[in-house]
Amino acid sequence: MNGKRILYLLLGWFSLITGIIGIFLPLLPTTPLVLLAAWCFSHSSERFHSWLLNHKFFGPIVNDWQSSDGIPKRSRNRAILFMWAGMLISILMVSRFWATITLISIGICVSIYLLRMPLRTEETNTNTTDDKDKNC
Repeated sequence: MNGKRILYLLLGWFSLITGIIGIFLPLLPTTPLVLLAAWCFSHSSERFHSWLLNHKFFGPIVNDWQSSDGIPKRSRNRAILFMWAGMLISILMVSRFWATITLISIGICVSIYLLRMPLRTEETNTNTTDDKDKNC
């Protein structure tokens, strides 16, 4: 294994572990770190990349990102809502002008990015109660 692959592998695991910690710490982003881990694993280890793509919790995040179908509208709206809630809490806790400006700038940029992403249409359940009654 060459040095570049080892570096990508270590960065991938560091990113994934930090992303898992981010599940429990509100200001540490999980999704970007999982996506970084997937990219690092794709350049270092087919086995770990495949494992991450098929993982119960992290696989859908990576698959949604890699597909060109877009993201569900509900997920996008939740992401924006929770991001701004976290930003507001951080702004109130820190109470520093430079931190407020930085957080607002980051929030605006991420919001614009998310709002410009293509939306995936959700499959709706077309079975009605009448259809279910006919099958019984």
